[in-house]
Amino acid sequence: MHPFRKAVEDRDEEAVAALLAENVVFTSPVAFKPYAGKAITAAILRGVLRVFEDFVYVREIANPDGRDHALVFTASVNGKQIQGCDFLHFDENGKIDDFTVMVRPLSAAQALAEAMGAQFDRIAAESVGS
Repeated sequence: MHPFRKAVEDRDEEAVAALLAENVVFTSPVAFKPYAGKAITAAILRGVLRVFEDFVYVREIANPDGRDHALVFTASVNGKQIQGCDFLHFDENGKIDDFTVMVRPLSAAQALAEAMGAQFDRIAAESVGS
């Protein structure tokens, strides 16, 4: 099992953050512009852990050199079933420097956008305090 997958499934926020590069770029399925930096990305991921229910990775796909991973997941958000994928790229130090999330169906993506929007002030505050 990949260390990122284990950290997320264990809901270990510190371990998740430790795997992020300082210059990580996070591309959200519900925001137009990517977020740059470890502090904001870690805060967003903490928010995701708060809003996702019944989260589980169901498949792990990696390229032979181990620098690219796709982790397919299922969860629910406010009663809507969601299926998604975390696309991770690792730098030469083994830290995540590019993190893109895609989700479906549209109704679940909308529920996720609403739930994360409600977390925005807390995420912003946490990213300054990180």
